[in-house]
Amino acid sequence: MRLSLNPLKPTRSAATAAASLCHVSADPKPPSLPPTSPSPSPSPEHSSSSISETLSLLQATDPSSWPTNSKLQTLLSSLSPSSVLKITRQLPNYRNALQFFNHLKTTSQSDSLSLAFQAVLEFAMRESPDSPGKLYELFVQEKEQGTPLSVNAGTLLIKCLSQAKMLDEMIMVFDAIDEEKLNTDVSNLVVAGLLKWGRVNDALKLVNEMLEPDSDYPPNSKTISILFSNILKRNWSDRGVTDEEIYNLVSRFGECGVYLDELWSTQIIKRFCRNGNSDKAWNFLHKAMNSGSVASCNAMLTGLEQDRDFTRMNFLVKEMKEKGIQPNVVTYGILIKHLCKFRRMDEALELLEKMKDGKLGVEPDVVIYNTLIDGLCKVGRQEEGLKLMERMRLESKCNPTTITYNCLIDGFCKAGELEKGHELFEEMSKEGVDVSVVTLNTMLDGMCRHGRVSSAMEFFSCMRQKGLKGNAVTYTILITAFCSANNIDKAMRLFDEMSENGCSPDAFVYYSLISGLTQAGRMDDASVIVSKLKEAGFGLDIVSCNILIGGFCRKNKLDKVSELLKDMEKAGLKPDRVTYNTLLSFFCANGDFTHAQKVMKKMTDDGLKPNVVTYGALIQAYCSNGKLDEAMKIFRDMGTSSKVPPNTVIYNMLIDSLCKNDDVEVALSLMDDMKEKGVRANTTTYNALFKGLQQRNWFEKALEFMDQMTEQACNPDYITMEILTEWLSAVGEIEKLRKFVQGYQVSASTA
Repeated sequence: MRLSLNPLKPTRSAATAAASLCHVSADPKPPSLPPTSPSPSPSPEHSSSSISETLSLLQATDPSSWPTNSKLQTLLSSLSPSSVLKITRQLPNYRNALQFFNHLKTTSQSDSLSLAFQAVLEFAMRESPDSPGKLYELFVQEKEQGTPLSVNAGTLLIKCLSQAKMLDEMIMVFDAIDEEKLNTDVSNLVVAGLLKWGRVNDALKLVNEMLEPDSDYPPNSKTISILFSNILKRNWSDRGVTDEEIYNLVSRFGECGVYLDELWSTQIIKRFCRNGNSDKAWNFLHKAMNSGSVASCNAMLTGLEQDRDFTRMNFLVKEMKEKGIQPNVVTYGILIKHLCKFRRMDEALELLEKMKDGKLGVEPDVVIYNTLIDGLCKVGRQEEGLKLMERMRLESKCNPTTITYNCLIDGFCKAGELEKGHELFEEMSKEGVDVSVVTLNTMLDGMCRHGRVSSAMEFFSCMRQKGLKGNAVTYTILITAFCSANNIDKAMRLFDEMSENGCSPDAFVYYSLISGLTQAGRMDDASVIVSKLKEAGFGLDIVSCNILIGGFCRKNKLDKVSELLKDMEKAGLKPDRVTYNTLLSFFCANGDFTHAQKVMKKMTDDGLKPNVVTYGALIQAYCSNGKLDEAMKIFRDMGTSSKVPPNTVIYNMLIDSLCKNDDVEVALSLMDDMKEKGVRANTTTYNALFKGLQQRNWFEKALEFMDQMTEQACNPDYITMEILTEWLSAVGEIEKLRKFVQGYQVSASTA
C-alpha cells in the first residue's frame, strides 16, 4: 500500500504526471549480461581509463556528433552504471549534463539512465537552488518518457520539495519510487516534511503504512524521533493529535519492535498528565515498566502529585524499588515538595534525615533544602527554616542561594518580623549571594503588608541608588499599597514613573488605581485610567466594573452606570450578584422601588438567586421609608420560598425599625426567632431593643436582656451605657447598672 494523493488536489503538472508514473529501480547494481556472451567485470584501472577517455571525447566533440561517434558508443557500452554516474557528475555544468543524459536515453540501460538523471538533478539543484519547481518539471517530463528514478534521486527531490512546501509534488515523487526498493529513511523524510507543514493526516497515514506487519519500509528509532518531536512540540491549528492516538501509535511501534527512549517516554507521560489523563499515563508507564527509567517515573509522580493521588504515588515508589529503578534526587524532591505542599512538614523533614543518613543512597541538594525551608516558612516555622539553612551550609556543603534567602525573608516579613527580614537581606550581600529583584519585592511586600509604606518607599529609593532597579511587580506592590493607604496622588506619580522607566503596567496595576480613585471619589480620574487600560490592550474585569458602578452610584451618575453596563455587555462580561446588589442598594436608598424591583427581576432572569445582601438592601430601604409591612413580608419570604437565612444585620434593621415604630411585641418575637435559628444577637441588637423597652418602660424585660448580654459576653458600648444610665438613674436602680458593667447578673440581685 502506498501513500496516495487522492483526495489531494493535483498540482499544475501533477495531473499529467500521475497517469504515466511508473515503478523505478533502486540504486546502482551491475547490469545483467547476456548469458551467451559472458565477460569478466572491468578492472578498476580499466574503468578509470574508460571514464577519463569518455570525458575527453565528450568535451572535445560537438553533442550533435555523439550518436555517430563509434568510439564513444563503444566506450559507453563498456561502462558500468556507477561509471556513468561519475562521468555525468564531472561534466562542466547542467547544460552539458542534460545533453549527455539525452544522448544516453537512446543507448543505455535503465540503471545507467537512472543514475545519469540523478546527476542531472544534482546539477540543477546546485545551479538553481531557489527553483524547486524547475526540478519537479524535469522529473515530470522524464517520467512521461519512462525514465526511471533512483532512490537517491528521489531523496534529493523529496528534500528540495519539502523545503519549498510543495507537498503534493513531494508525495508524487515518493509514489514514483519502486516500492520494492523503497527504504525507511526516504519514508522518514516524507513524514518529516508533512508534519513540518501541518499535513498531519497524511503523515499519520504514511506512518500507519510503515507500521503494517508486511511493510517493506518499517519504522525505526528515527521515525519515532521525527513523529513525536513534532506531535509533542508543535501546535497545529486545524488538526491536533489526541492522547488516544498517541497511545495507540506507541503500542503499534512496540509491536514492530521499535521502542521509545527515555526522552520521549517522559515527554508523553508529561503530556498525558498535563491533559488530565493520568490513568492513560499510568497504563503507558506500566507497559514499559521493566525497561522504564527514573525520569519517566518522576514525570508520573509529578502528575500524580498534581492530582493529589497520594495512594498511587506511594505505590509507584514501591514499584520502582521492586523493578530496580533507583529513585534519584529529583524523585525525593518531588516527594518532599508534595509533603510540604500539604503542610506535612515533620514527614518531609524525616525524609531529609533518611537522605542525610545515607539510607536512601541519595544526598539532598540545594533544591530540596530550599523546598523544605520554603515549606517551613509557609507554616510559620521560619526559625526552623533559618536553622535548616545553617545545617545546609555546614553539614551538606550546600551554599544557600538567592532562592534560600528569598524564602526566609518572605517568611519573616509575612510574620511581621521585618527587622529579621532586613538582617537576612543585609547578610545576602555580605555572603556574596546575589540580591535579585524578587528579593527586593519580597521586602517591599512585607513592609507594605504591615502598613510601613513610607519605609518601603525609602527602602526602594535606597536600592535604586545601589543599582537594583525595580520591575513591574515592584511598582504594582507600591501603587497598591499607596491606594490602600488612600494616598492616591503618590500612587499616580508612581504609575507615571513606572512607564517612564520602561516597566509596562499589567492589568492589576490599572485595577488597583481604579479601585483607589473610586474609593476616593475621584471618578473622573478613574475614568481616565479606564481609558489608558483599554489603550494598553486590557479589559475591565467584573470586580473593577462593580467598583466603578458603586462609585458612579455614590455620585448619582446613572448615565455613566448605564454606559458601563453597555460596555460590559459588548465585552461579554455578565453582571454578577455584586453588580445587581449595588444597583439594588442605590435604587432602594433613593426610594425608587420600581427600578429596584426591575433590577431584582433581571437578576433572577439571569439565573442569579438573591442572597442575604440583596434582601438586606430591600429591607433596609423599606424600613427607612417606614414601610414595615413590606419589610416584614420580604423577611418572611427569606425563611420560606427563597431559603436564604437572615443574618444579624437584617434582624437588627427590623428590630430597630419596629422599636422606633413602637411595635415592641413584634421586635421581641424576632429576638425569640433569632435564638431559635441560632443567630447571635450583638450589641446593636440589644441597643435597639433597650430603646423600645424604655419607651414602654418595661423595666423587668430590660433586666432580662441585660442578663442575656452578660451570659453571652456581649459587651455594652457607649450607646448601651447612655440608654441604661438615663433609664436606671430615673428609676433609682443605678446599682444594677454597676453590677451589669462588672459582669454580674442583675435579675439575681433583685431577688
